[in-house]
Amino acid sequence: GLSMLVNLHSLFLSENTLVGSVPTSLGQLSALRDLRLHKNSLTGSIPSEVGDLLALRIFTLSNNYLTGEIPKEMGNLADARVLQFNENKLYGTMPAA
Repeated sequence: GLSMLVNLHSLFLSENTLVGSVPTSLGQLSALRDLRLHKNSLTGSIPSEVGDLLALRIFTLSNNYLTGEIPKEMGNLADARVLQFNENKLYGTMPAA
């Protein structure tokens, strides 16, 4: 699965018809710098494991059907430059890095 791609730097899966939840295994992709999942039909919450992606600079999840609170672990993404979560049903504040 995804967890085998430990050297992956970019994953662009935007504007597909992806359904289901954001996989928790994404948190194992420690080299990932750019993760784009916007404009899909993803549901559920943002997994806290995303906070393990310390190299992440760009993360887009806008225009999905995500719900729940923004995980406090997102505060671990101190080097992130772009975080887009708009057009979902998320609540809470973005934790400080």
